[in-house]
Amino acid sequence: MKSFVLGVAMTAVLTTGTCLAQGVQSGKPAAAGNNNQAVATTSDNASRPAAGSNSFTMGEAKARFERQGFSNVSDLKKDNNGVWHGKAQKDGSNDQVWLDYKGNIGVSQ
Repeated sequence: MKSFVLGVAMTAVLTTGTCLAQGVQSGKPAAAGNNNQAVATTSDNASRPAAGSNSFTMGEAKARFERQGFSNVSDLKKDNNGVWHGKAQKDGSNDQVWLDYKGNIGVSQ
């Protein structure tokens, strides 16, 4: 029984070290950000939408656009990549806008 408990304890210690090491890449902590758009976790909006399963409802998408200063948000539709697209106005300009699954908002060029 003692050897079983010791084995479990050793596994826990070794696994913890491995998990902590995965958060570091090239000596930089994971919190520093990642340039891979598929996994980027910055507060900056991306230049293009990331495809992925989008759980935002139409109402939540509209509210996010409005919090970013857009008005008259309309024609919201989710595409096959999980990105919300629609029309909105900001600073006197009529824009085609998008919202990805991570909450990034952008204007289509």
